[in-house]
Amino acid sequence: MSDTIAYDRLVAHHRQTALFGSALALLHWDQRTQIPEKGHAWRAEQVAALARLIHARNTDPRLADDLAACEAAPPSPEGPDTPRAANVREMRRAYDRAAKIPEDLAVALARACAQAESAWERARPADDWKGFLPHLTEVLSLRRQEAEAVGYAAEPYDALLDAYEPHATAAQLAPLFASLKPVLTGLLDRIRGASRQPDPTLLRRPIPAQAQEAFARKVATAMGYDFAAGRLDRTAHPFATRIAPGDTRITTRFREDNLAEALFGVIHEAGHALYEQGLPADDFGLPTGEAVSLGVHESQSRLWENVTARSRGFWIHFLPKASADLPALAGIGLDDFLLAVNQVRPGLIRVDADEVTYNLHVLLRFELELALVRGDLAAADLPGAWNAAMQSSLGLTPPDFASGVMQDVHWSAGLFGYFPTYTLGNVIAAQLAAAMRRDLGDLEELYARGEFAPQLAWLRENVHRHGSRYTPRDLVRRATGAEPDPAFLADYLEEKYGALYGL
Repeated sequence: MSDTIAYDRLVAHHRQTALFGSALALLHWDQRTQIPEKGHAWRAEQVAALARLIHARNTDPRLADDLAACEAAPPSPEGPDTPRAANVREMRRAYDRAAKIPEDLAVALARACAQAESAWERARPADDWKGFLPHLTEVLSLRRQEAEAVGYAAEPYDALLDAYEPHATAAQLAPLFASLKPVLTGLLDRIRGASRQPDPTLLRRPIPAQAQEAFARKVATAMGYDFAAGRLDRTAHPFATRIAPGDTRITTRFREDNLAEALFGVIHEAGHALYEQGLPADDFGLPTGEAVSLGVHESQSRLWENVTARSRGFWIHFLPKASADLPALAGIGLDDFLLAVNQVRPGLIRVDADEVTYNLHVLLRFELELALVRGDLAAADLPGAWNAAMQSSLGLTPPDFASGVMQDVHWSAGLFGYFPTYTLGNVIAAQLAAAMRRDLGDLEELYARGEFAPQLAWLRENVHRHGSRYTPRDLVRRATGAEPDPAFLADYLEEKYGALYGL
């Protein structure tokens, strides 16, 4: 068999499968934004039906034959990272993983996660842990079955983590968290003792949701988010999703007494969407047209949300506009506002956490996930373990389930192994920012002039356009000159918060 013919068949097959994936993504988006209450039960069946079809395509034995023919061809003189070589490499990874998962398990997971997400959306506002627990228990059991089916060298958690951060393991992540934790807790202690403290009421002034949304749209547009190729909707837990080229959607949630929640939520999700909008449209359905990992994906959202949108330069440009569009902010000085948007204060909710305490939230979830997947912790015992960990790490005990163990959508969606990518994203974001300063000069000066295009162009060139051509670590090394290193994040936090709080 000609390897060229085999490769062409692989490309055609994956492009077709991607179309079914687009339909599935659209169903998930609708379920979390628009679906009527009585539509949830059949939505789970629709999701399960598509999951069965996609799994059958992903495990088609003819893929193995075509992959083998491509792998038997002489290597390209251009090296192992040509687009074709990268596509074959990543197609092989995906096929080998999918082929190990029984079809019935794949379908059961899709159905259970769709049902659990719907249950979570009802249960969280009602603080109904008892009603949600059976769904969580089922999803966890199925994910543990998946880990056993996929296999692992040392840790069942690794089999799940690898789906979000290829080649990463719990053993690699543990030292990263261990090195960051004393930096974070030490900086937090010094900030608590600082004489300069923000006014927590500045961002709590009542602002109508409609006005917040209009301003958030203005900010996202300035960042480069293309609303002609996307949309902004409301949801219970913010997310971004790429349906297909030309259709990448973002969501947020509004509280009229908390401008920061929606605004920075939009900026965060727009950061994700800019990555998706920057992927090669001609490679849709192929690894070279897909994001390389969740850690790199989170680096994009966290970079825009924190490095960019919580900087002095950003608010030199946007505070006058915000004061004009949102009269409740009129009269707030730049220094006071900047300190308010960078307020460091341990809180219960991860998505509202500041940069210093955020990774402590992630560490808590990482440790709980490890115990859950290992079988050392039962889902029924999760609230007690959660509260104990929160008290130990942040000195807080949630007053209810909604602000504690039920606050995130991730576990209902079956995303065990996802949470560590948030901290990886913070690490990579700080490293990318350092590289951009090297190449672009003073980022603050660009932000102050409202010039965000140079940053986006740099990210397009060094991150977005490559898709999954390189491994995550290689991509970061090529962009920055070094593999992911938490020292960049530690230095960034020390410098930024030292200046803000006068440490």
